[in-house]
Amino acid sequence: MMFYVFAALGVAALAGVALWIYVMSNVEQQRYRVVIADGPIELRDYPASIVAEVTRQGSRQAAVNAGFGPLASYIFAKERAGDKIAMTAPVTQQRETIAMTAPVTQSAGANGDWTVRFIMPAKYTLETLPKPANADVRIATAPATRRAAIRFSGYATDAAIAEQEAALMAWMRSRKLTATGAATYAYYNDPFTPGPLRRNEVMFDVVEDEPRPASVTQPIAG
Repeated sequence: MMFYVFAALGVAALAGVALWIYVMSNVEQQRYRVVIADGPIELRDYPASIVAEVTRQGSRQAAVNAGFGPLASYIFAKERAGDKIAMTAPVTQQRETIAMTAPVTQSAGANGDWTVRFIMPAKYTLETLPKPANADVRIATAPATRRAAIRFSGYATDAAIAEQEAALMAWMRSRKLTATGAATYAYYNDPFTPGPLRRNEVMFDVVEDEPRPASVTQPIAG
């Protein structure tokens, strides 16, 4: 009997993995070019993209939860006329900062203003995107940028994010990379995805203290 129980659990687990792979393969992901790959850390070049964004206050988790609702209402056409917009990955979140002196620092989990963004599908332009009905939702162009990113699985708790952010910052120092703003947190999965299958990232927009040869690139990912 126990054999059949474990066999059934194994089949269910495999089915769950297969479903997750199918869903993720059908969700458009933001594209980028990998410049350096070093284990879970990558240096990437991102093209310009169009985003829908809102600003919310509170802790990191409270802000992303509060920001998700109006953005989801926008893409699913709940408050406006026109067609729905396909969901993409990741959903990103960044603390609002005031440009003063370097370096920019951030206390994970502290209260503050956060910008939560959905990246729009690549087929849209500013002219072809539907206009938001909610004044809180802004449509903006995110400029092309170079980013250092660290990828990790599991649930994106404040402790996990702080650990990964520290590891990424240490790697950046070793590569002579300087952050140009606060960290961006990227979430790729819905709330029901099991921890081991989740993809999260911490990213910094960076500049290099010593320019890198342009030939050191790898194919576009995403």
